[in-house]
Amino acid sequence: MDNKLAIILVSITSSCFILLILTFLILVCRRRPPIEDHPRRARNFSDQSSTPVLSSDTVNDSASFDPSIYEISMADLSVATKGFSSDLIVGDGSFGFVYRAKLSNGVVVAVKKLDPDALQGFREFSAEMETLGRLRHPNIVRILGYCISGPDRVLIYEFLEKGSLDYWLHETNTATTADSSPLSWSTRVNIAHGVAKGLSYLHGLPKPIIHRDIKSSNVLLDSDFVAHIADFGLARRMEESRSHVSTQVAGTMGYMPPEYWGGYTAATVKADVYSFGILMLEMATQRRPNWPVVVEEKEVGLAQWAVMMEGQNRYCEMVHEGVVVGDGEEKSVEEYMRIACLCIKESTRERPTMNQVVELLEELCRAI
Repeated sequence: MDNKLAIILVSITSSCFILLILTFLILVCRRRPPIEDHPRRARNFSDQSSTPVLSSDTVNDSASFDPSIYEISMADLSVATKGFSSDLIVGDGSFGFVYRAKLSNGVVVAVKKLDPDALQGFREFSAEMETLGRLRHPNIVRILGYCISGPDRVLIYEFLEKGSLDYWLHETNTATTADSSPLSWSTRVNIAHGVAKGLSYLHGLPKPIIHRDIKSSNVLLDSDFVAHIADFGLARRMEESRSHVSTQVAGTMGYMPPEYWGGYTAATVKADVYSFGILMLEMATQRRPNWPVVVEEKEVGLAQWAVMMEGQNRYCEMVHEGVVVGDGEEKSVEEYMRIACLCIKESTRERPTMNQVVELLEELCRAI
């Protein structure tokens, strides 16, 4: 009898112990927040009264983004771009195609869908959102929104009607539209002035931003041919060291400064100055910087050719014959080419700052 009683007591005690453990586990589970399984809701891009709120699954991507930039759903973008149709491609930026899109509210925008390369695409997306998203300047393209959908990263910009400067310099000769006449000399000078002001703004920030890829295809023009610097995928902020050290050279062939080819990997504002000088030469000569110039049966680069012509005071001969130079503007051509040649000096110390370039071009604009 005593054995049976002992067995009963042990069973009751064990059951109570197990019951207590189960009760404890239930209470702990109830105190944990539920896991949300509903999809992220993108803000209505056209609802200007709403404030974008980033959900928990995007906080790592976008914690530093400007909260005034709207998030738009991939579904809406697919409709706006007709499934990212190749017929709507208007450009090829770094790491992705750019599409012309019309949103449901009628707003026309430029949409850049980054390449699916996860690492490079993420870097591109982060660089643009962390720099361009916070910049406010009339000569820098405005970013309006973004989309994060699985591995896809998409950026939405203001649409600039006249397209890229590259088109107006190199494609209008074969264009058949009435709106494709060559740019006048005064227009070219004003475009250069606008780009210079945008770069001067970037370099003058408390933590200067180096664009690292200034070229004609990264300069967009609005309906009045006002220049807007675009494509900040390679841009970097300068820290206390006043330079950004990279393990690889960034930029585009023909626009990169000579110090890059000497193994110098620190990106500085003077590298942007050099690229801008090459852009000025491209605008005047309509020669692509990565195409050689033949001089006395020898091929030389655009910068080397310009330095040779400068040494012989043959400034006006460098200007493309199709460029319309008005009466009394010949003097401005010489001054323009001198400024360009200052920017492409081999020594970084001899190159002017972009603020100095702006001042020189302002005088030139007043003269014409």
